[in-house]
Amino acid sequence: MTINIYGDLGSGSYRRVATAANLMGIDFERINVDLFKGESHTPEFLKLNPHGLTPVLQDGDTIIWEASAINLYLAERAGSPLLGRSARERYEVLQWMFWSGEQWRVFATLLFNERVAGRAMGQAEDPAIVALLLKNMRAAAAALDAHLAGRRFIVGDALTLADIDIAAPFSQVARTRAPFAEFPHLWAWQQRLLETVPEWADSKRDLDERMDAFTDSIGLTFD
Repeated sequence: MTINIYGDLGSGSYRRVATAANLMGIDFERINVDLFKGESHTPEFLKLNPHGLTPVLQDGDTIIWEASAINLYLAERAGSPLLGRSARERYEVLQWMFWSGEQWRVFATLLFNERVAGRAMGQAEDPAIVALLLKNMRAAAAALDAHLAGRRFIVGDALTLADIDIAAPFSQVARTRAPFAEFPHLWAWQQRLLETVPEWADSKRDLDERMDAFTDSIGLTFD
């Protein structure tokens, strides 16, 4: 039975899932959900995810939303080392994925909402909100930068789901102007991923093409 993954190519969360699935050699069909047209809030889609968010995985009767949960499901299904090569690594991978959701990606998402999504709807960004987000992002980035000093990966000596999870905010960095380049170890780590993980580089190309087409269509530019 074909695995369906509902998502928009312009979504960093869909990018995480597509990258992981392709790394694991898992065949799936992407069911397009145009976020810019509000298709994640149709009655039909809300039956899959009542929160109106993508991506969503459908594998027979199994329906899972939230990209991290989907990636854990796929990794267990495939018996993939992306979940860690030992019990200890597995817990470290989970630790960093949970940290990413609470202390890292959430601020990147909100910054995207202020600097991209809001502007696309004709709303000016709120300087006070942006300042708070940047403060939190710099604090988290400093912790990551220190962790990555002398390391090639977040956990162990190979790529894991933790890397994919934590790399996600780089998906929109050219548009959100997140201050990641201020942190040399963090920036170098992301560049290595683009250079050494073709699946990650491919998903960046897909995301950029989708985002560029949309922003060009509404005349939205980024300095």
